[in-house]
Amino acid sequence: MLVPRVRKLYDIDPRSWEHPADRAALGALKQLKGLDELVSSLVSMSTERSLKLMQLASSVKVTERQFPRVHTLMGEVVDTFDWPYRPPVFVTQSPFFNAGVLGVKEPFIVLNSSLLRGFDESELKAVLAHEFAHIMSGHTLYKTLIWMVTNISLLMLPITQLLLRPIIAALAEWNRKSELSADRAELLAVQDDKPSLNVLMRMAGGEDLSQVNLNDFFEQAQEYDNQKTLLDSIHKLLNQLWLSHPYPVERIQELKSWSSSGAYRAILDGNYLKRGLSTAKAEEEIKAGFDFYKKELEESDDPLARLATGLGQGIEKAVGDLGDTIKDLFGRG
Repeated sequence: MLVPRVRKLYDIDPRSWEHPADRAALGALKQLKGLDELVSSLVSMSTERSLKLMQLASSVKVTERQFPRVHTLMGEVVDTFDWPYRPPVFVTQSPFFNAGVLGVKEPFIVLNSSLLRGFDESELKAVLAHEFAHIMSGHTLYKTLIWMVTNISLLMLPITQLLLRPIIAALAEWNRKSELSADRAELLAVQDDKPSLNVLMRMAGGEDLSQVNLNDFFEQAQEYDNQKTLLDSIHKLLNQLWLSHPYPVERIQELKSWSSSGAYRAILDGNYLKRGLSTAKAEEEIKAGFDFYKKELEESDDPLARLATGLGQGIEKAVGDLGDTIKDLFGRG
């Protein structure tokens, strides 16, 4: 049987696939002068070195002779995205289905050993591409910032923890959107949506895919989405306020929607941004993200979203009326 050849995405810019809200949040963070340099210096001098030493001491570094299957798949992912940096990969003993990326200047990927037992090659490649996407998009700096803020806050006084909670919540919101971007990248790496959808089902229900059905899981996702009373919406908001990842049912619908939107096919056909040629400024990316959120709220039939839209429009109208009144007063003067 002929295996379809994966199309290489020469010089592709990560912004070609990134979620607009992810780009907007990153754009806002990058506007804070010196933040990148400050966090990068702190991490590279201490945390990054410590974490790398920990992996060298307690995990297995992937090479041509150690976990050769992972080594080959990582090379394929890097080649597909035509990326100049190949990150080290470590396999660590853990029963949980998880993977992560750490570091800033020399980021590396960590795979839990359970992934190697339960996942086939295409699914494992999807996971590697997902983590590699965080490196390509520059997410690792801010993911490390989240790690630092979260862990440092645990050592602080309760009042200080309370002050940090809004910051952590805002970072968590960006973090969830960054996962949607990485989901898109893994689809581009494998160029088949089934492995990515299988990974999300495994994350939700365990490694035995013989016990689950993709169509039923989509129906379950729709059932979750259909719970639209105001109380349901509040529960949904509170349930994921501090989560690092969106729920699998949300991710599976988002990924399917993007793969069917035409944007995915356009990239495979060669219509994408190329590195070094994109002229988008941070202000434009923030506006794009704001417009995305606004459009999402306006089109949503979620009662909490409608309430937020109504309040926003009311405030906007009130501000406009106040401005007109002031102009009239000065005009008469």
